[in-house]
Amino acid sequence: MNWTVKTRPITLNPQRAAKPGPPSPASTAANTRVSNGLKEFLWLIGDVPRGRVLDLGPIWQSTVNFFVEQDFRVSSEDLLRAWKDFLTDEEERIRAAAAGEAGQRLSPSALAERFLETALQYPEASYHGILAWDLFDYFDPAALAPFVDRLSNLVHPGGAILALFHSRPTERFHRYRIINEQSVELIPAPTIAVHARVFQNRELLSLFEQFRSSKSFVGRDQVREALYVK
Repeated sequence: MNWTVKTRPITLNPQRAAKPGPPSPASTAANTRVSNGLKEFLWLIGDVPRGRVLDLGPIWQSTVNFFVEQDFRVSSEDLLRAWKDFLTDEEERIRAAAAGEAGQRLSPSALAERFLETALQYPEASYHGILAWDLFDYFDPAALAPFVDRLSNLVHPGGAILALFHSRPTERFHRYRIINEQSVELIPAPTIAVHARVFQNRELLSLFEQFRSSKSFVGRDQVREALYVK
C-alpha cells in the first residue's frame, strides 16, 4: 500500500468520537502512551465494512468495546502465553523421556511449526488488522519466521500488522489495552517471558520482507511502532 495515495482521514464512529470513553480508574499518565502507530493502523483499515481485527494479547473489555463501537469484529488470542505454556510442556516431555531419547530436542523453528499446528488456526485472509504489540521481542529470534509467515497468511490483502519493538531490554513486563483511537494503556503484569533481543532495522526488513510496505514511529520512550502492510 502506498501511504501517499491514501488521503482519507480517520473515520470513526461519530457517537464514539463525540463521547470518548474514560481511561480505567487505574490509568495514569505514566502508564498511558500516545500511539501514532495505532492511529495509522485505524486509518488504514477504517474504511473496511465490518472489518476484522485480531488482538494477539489477552482479551480486554475496553479494547473489545472500542472496536465494537467502530463496527469492527475483534478476536483475541494470547499468543505469548500460549507459546510459553507450550515450551513448558515441551521441557516436561523431554525430562520425562527415556535417557536415550533426551537428545530429541527440536530446533526453535521446528518448535514453532509444531506449536502452529494448534495455534492461530484461522482461514487465510481472515483479518484486516492484527495487533501484535511487543510480542516479537519475547520470542526466540530463530523461531520467529514461522510466526510471521502464519500471520502474513492471516492478513487480508491491504491489511496491516501493528507491532512494537523496544530499543533496549524492558525493565517491566507489560500488557496493552486500547483507551481510544490514539491512546494505549500499559498494564504491568507478572513476567511470563524474558525480553529476547533488540532488533536492528535490517533484521526487521528481512523478517517482514513478504509485506508490501512498512512505516514506523519512534516515541519518546524509544519504543518503535511498526506497521506492515500486505
